[in-house]
Amino acid sequence: MELLNDMALFVEVAHARSFRGAAEVTGVPNSTLSRRISALEKAIGLRLLHRTTRKVELTEAGQIYYERSRRIVDEARIAHEQLGEMLAQPSGVLRASLPVDFATIYMAPLVAEFARRYPGIAFDFDLTPRRVDLVSEPFDVAIRMGELADSNLIARLLARLSVKAYASPGYLKVAGEPTHPSDLSQHECLGFAKAATWELHRGAESVQVGVGGRFLVNSVGMFRRLATLDLGIVLLPVEIVAEDVAAGRLRRVLPEWEGKSTPVYALTETRLLPAKVQRFIEFLQERLGQRDTSGQA
Repeated sequence: MELLNDMALFVEVAHARSFRGAAEVTGVPNSTLSRRISALEKAIGLRLLHRTTRKVELTEAGQIYYERSRRIVDEARIAHEQLGEMLAQPSGVLRASLPVDFATIYMAPLVAEFARRYPGIAFDFDLTPRRVDLVSEPFDVAIRMGELADSNLIARLLARLSVKAYASPGYLKVAGEPTHPSDLSQHECLGFAKAATWELHRGAESVQVGVGGRFLVNSVGMFRRLATLDLGIVLLPVEIVAEDVAAGRLRRVLPEWEGKSTPVYALTETRLLPAKVQRFIEFLQERLGQRDTSGQA
């Protein structure tokens, strides 16, 4: 058990790249951490950390030991949680990778509600559009939008978000309002560079139209904002534009048509989840309802 405890302390030091940071997480004094890690290195017979006055770096052996130890420590923590009261009242740090715009625009109120429900959980969120590596990076879960590439990760569907076309009243006053998806080729359309073709559906009918415009942006939040500034038409999930629609900054165009729904997934490396992660995913499934929002305006 002492070896497992020292291993857990090493994992926290390696993750924080600092004894001080690990001390804040574990509540173990810096001096005790240093002594325990030194004893662990002596027992193993290899140096695991390069120590400087400013930071801590992993040696080659330390990197290997960290990757193996993190899984062992996580498994041990799961065992304790599943057999104890922590399953009912989970605690610890939840490390999650979230899509930038969806998190700030839509998920923030859900996170606040979850935090109030589980006061024992602390949060370490990384908002990034990149596909993080859940095997080599210290994330418990990643929330991702869109269809997934084949991988060995465990994917749990949280929702399918309805996607519809919107524009500002000011833009429509100047440019006119499209009456059919084919009209979009004559309009300024805001979106990602790779999304040069929009596909819209009306019942069983489907239309693909080539679109373009002066702005190609890699941020949903940015081209949503540009749309409110009368610069073009956007094709976005209902939830992303809900506030702007309610405030009258945007309104729906082509009301009989909608784009392909956008799935939202929770991705994990394993099915064996600590209580904090399991509760977070269950909460999102509960609040998002694994639903298709196509009935919303």
